[in-house]
Amino acid sequence: MSGGTCSKEANPLGAAHYADQAAQTTARVIENVQLASGTYRIRLEAPEIAARVTPGQFLMLRLAGGSDPLLGRPLALYDTWLGPDGTPQGVDVVYLVVGRMTGRLAQVKAGDAIETWGPLGNGFSNEPVDHLIMVAGGIGQTPFLALGREALGGRHYGDPSRQPLRAGRATLCYGVRAADLLAGVDDFRGAGIDVRVSSDDGSVGRQGLVTATLGELLDDAAAKGETSIRIACCGPERMMEAVAHLAIERGVACELSLETPMACGIGICFSCVVKVRQPDGEWDYKRTCVEGPIFAAEKIEW
Repeated sequence: MSGGTCSKEANPLGAAHYADQAAQTTARVIENVQLASGTYRIRLEAPEIAARVTPGQFLMLRLAGGSDPLLGRPLALYDTWLGPDGTPQGVDVVYLVVGRMTGRLAQVKAGDAIETWGPLGNGFSNEPVDHLIMVAGGIGQTPFLALGREALGGRHYGDPSRQPLRAGRATLCYGVRAADLLAGVDDFRGAGIDVRVSSDDGSVGRQGLVTATLGELLDDAAAKGETSIRIACCGPERMMEAVAHLAIERGVACELSLETPMACGIGICFSCVVKVRQPDGEWDYKRTCVEGPIFAAEKIEW
């Protein structure tokens, strides 16, 4: 299938990000490595998808050559990887083993094939800011490496390439239950992103909730005179709700990457709906896969 984004007018149900023109490929696995307890990064050779994907979009992955499990699984872009000539050759995806699909995915070896389609969804906005703050809980750090790289001008994404976000600085507030679940921190620090870690049990970073770290960081940003701040958040629903309320109270723009379970990923099954506030003050159900997964925090009805 060819690249591009379908317009709202081209789709009878009005969603802006249908999968009509997503690329579908059988991607070769380059490597599948463990990053933390139960957490893996799989690298796929998929140049067409890699050339077009932008931070915050996701892919659907399905094991090739079988029907168990039958449905694919949505996984966020972690990053693209480049060939010797600097062009995107494939995608990296980070996943947590939680069920049959991800359990079998962890057994995949280099040279195996994965059915892959994408990019899907809308992705994060990329207006310039003084400070980009990314807030992650659990496995929620996965959409943020590419976003942070783009923010600091280290990588371009999309075809045609969209302009980098160009943040003055980028910080990742990353909360986990315990130290053995911390995944990919060196990747973020290597990209020039400041990482603030917290854990429930105090085994790594500061003990406590990631929202406490965020509050302190917002205080610090205000003291430094950073007037343009955007928060990007992904993780457990209760954490995202708390971050959304904090952002609204502080008057800070905030985007949420929802992890709503979905079956098809292309807007057909309506299994991933979320309540979204409309301009008239009422709410309506929107599909995370084709009208998200990125939503403005103030529009979500919790």
